[in-house]
Amino acid sequence: MTIRARLLATPTADRIWNALPISGPAQTWGKEVYFRTPISQDAEPDARIVVSKGEIAFWPDGDAITIGFGATPISKRGEIRFTSKCNVWAVAIDDVDQLRHVYPGEQVSIIEAELIGDSKTWAASTKLRDKHIPSATAMCGAAALCPSVDESGTSG
Repeated sequence: MTIRARLLATPTADRIWNALPISGPAQTWGKEVYFRTPISQDAEPDARIVVSKGEIAFWPDGDAITIGFGATPISKRGEIRFTSKCNVWAVAIDDVDQLRHVYPGEQVSIIEAELIGDSKTWAASTKLRDKHIPSATAMCGAAALCPSVDESGTSG
């Protein structure tokens, strides 16, 4: 499974982009998947506790990337509520409901993804490119969340 995401213009997105690739064991909390990172980032002025489905956030209190795709144990009706304020740094392009198949302890990774040519085809790549991305619509900063792949090329 791969969930591609469009990066937002935020300090957190910049910090995550510069640290790619990032991997860790998934943890779940209701319909939220998160994993710890080696990154630290303070809460931004627009950090929120309640997010919309498809928004990808960074949880400063836990140094973790988090994606809510439905109710957490503290959600009120119809909302996705985290335990504390998070920085939204990306928006999923693919359906985040796929995350219901992620289990605690499963390795997940955030890697670079890029738009290929003028088509709307995305390709995930572990090769990092220069952070300065052309502003043309054919090229756009993006990240992909996917199960980690070991050296033999199998998911794990």
